Amino acid sequence: MKKGFHTIIAAQFISSLADNALLIAAIALLSVIRSAAWVTPLLQIFFTISYVLLAPFVGAFADSMQKRHVMFISNALKASGCLMMILGVHPMIAYGVVGFGAAAYSPAKYGILTELLPAEKLVRANAWLESATVLSTIVGTMLGGALISTVVEHFVTRVHLPLIRSAADLAMGTVMLIYALAAAINIFIPDTGARYPNRLTEPTKLVGDFHHCFRVLWADKLAQIALWVTTLMWGAAVTMQLLVLKWANVNLGLSLSKAAVMQGVTGFGIAIGAAGAAALIPLRNSLKVLPVGVLTGAVAIAMAFYNKNLFPPGAGLRFGTHAVPYYMLLAYPLMIVLGALSGFFIVPMNAILQHRGATLLSAGHSIAVQNFNQNLAVLLMLGAYALLLTAKMPAQWIIVVFGSFITLLMWLAKRRSASNERRVDMRAMIEE
Repeated sequence: MKKGFHTIIAAQFISSLADNALLIAAIALLSVIRSAAWVTPLLQIFFTISYVLLAPFVGAFADSMQKRHVMFISNALKASGCLMMILGVHPMIAYGVVGFGAAAYSPAKYGILTELLPAEKLVRANAWLESATVLSTIVGTMLGGALISTVVEHFVTRVHLPLIRSAADLAMGTVMLIYALAAAINIFIPDTGARYPNRLTEPTKLVGDFHHCFRVLWADKLAQIALWVTTLMWGAAVTMQLLVLKWANVNLGLSLSKAAVMQGVTGFGIAIGAAGAAALIPLRNSLKVLPVGVLTGAVAIAMAFYNKNLFPPGAGLRFGTHAVPYYMLLAYPLMIVLGALSGFFIVPMNAILQHRGATLLSAGHSIAVQNFNQNLAVLLMLGAYALLLTAKMPAQWIIVVFGSFITLLMWLAKRRSASNERRVDMRAMIEE
């Protein structure tokens, strides 16, 4: 890998760590102000809406200057969103500011890979990026869970820190400092030498060009499959992130702090799957992982029916004075399997989309189109989740609904891919 690649990975790790800790802290803040359950998905909706509304412009913004500078500005915006929450701004509004920074960050994060590396190294680079992201998910969610624990809450009540009224506020302050560290690391990413015309002065034309880019990717026989499945998987992943917290509380009886650990375990599985994809799946064979997407939906459905009532009360293993229930010991492997399937699937699909998008369009514009599609799916799925919560549907059956939806659409994508391969040489398109 070229000089600077590992600096990019380090910056992504720190920024993603803060993203995951922030979600737990923001949910804790909603609990402090006694928000209704259906407000939690609205938190993510306010975060995601920037991706959709700014999609025609963030690609041009990412291409308008060196991408390390874009990443610096984005992390600074995320830090300011955290400060707003500490100062008492409603979490939904402040989380929207964080989402604004994240929307600008994403095209730069992925686009810089296509500028720095040749096509044959993109699967490996994506595996590094996804593994770093997943490791940060593990550390970030566990850090977020630790920062809102009862131990920290007791510490806050004793110390009386300025502006810190609860453990959630302390967690938010910590996340703000982590974003500041990520911004500082961005400064040390080397200049890739890539330069694009600055088109931010032509907003109307940008909208037209974005529409053109959107049509180009969806019309391409190869890009449309990768865009289809990554859009679906991303929307499902963000929704499942909240559903896992709900599932862990309802089916396993875990608090938010302990449920965050369950999210971290899922991230560990994603890292295993991403590493497996990097070792076993070259770019030209990436479409062979499509059946894994179908299997991922089926495993999510099976997860819905797993709960502590399947085991006798008190049954478990004892380690000294501490006992671990059997239902917890088996829940971890289930989360790891679900994560591993997702990681093994998404890395090759992202690599195809990045490579094909950079071939047909510029890196920043293709990734902006990808983000638009993926986050539109997030908005729709989170909206559906909020409606199901409002309708008082049990968490178990919400997971069944989403798992069935994923399985069906992944199966349809697999059929569409087979149909496309009968018309064009998909492998030749990958190798262009």
